[in-house]
Amino acid sequence: MVATKSNMIPLGTDAPSFSLLDPRYKKNVSFSMDTKGKGFIMAFICNHCPFVIHLKEHFSNLFNEFHTKFEINVYAISSNDSLNYPDDAPDKMAIESKRLGFKFPYLFDEDQNVAKSYGASCTPDFYLFDDQKKLFYRGQYDDSRPGNGKQVTGKDISTAVSLMLNGKDSPVNQMPSIGCNIKWK
Repeated sequence: MVATKSNMIPLGTDAPSFSLLDPRYKKNVSFSMDTKGKGFIMAFICNHCPFVIHLKEHFSNLFNEFHTKFEINVYAISSNDSLNYPDDAPDKMAIESKRLGFKFPYLFDEDQNVAKSYGASCTPDFYLFDDQKKLFYRGQYDDSRPGNGKQVTGKDISTAVSLMLNGKDSPVNQMPSIGCNIKWK
């Protein structure tokens, strides 16, 4: 396990469009400039990464709440090479999204073009876009990591969502996420 930091792309960057398979429902889910919502979270995750495993019970609940209470559309995306990392294969993604009760899609980025278009580099890697699809926050979920003894709270992403929904400026100190590198083909 090599700890990799997220790329801190410029705030204000436009969210790239995509259409990806949701293996749980066996249908494509699209995101574009026409997609409606008060905000959009792109969460690059996977099934096997210890950094994601450390957070996933918490972010499942928090992101479900963001989705249902605040009209924040959440898109979990796995871009890992599933041939060399079979735990991240679409059939296992479907099982995991059902087990965790995701009320948001868990999408498979088979050709890895979506991860590249977002500048994603690790799992987990989080991006929050406002209702105009402009990047408002990118970076860590919170400062808890496997083995560091800090409680998982989702403080960083929650603060960013609150600021965005209340028409405030982006958080000044945005820390990169840290996780396993995306398993490129």
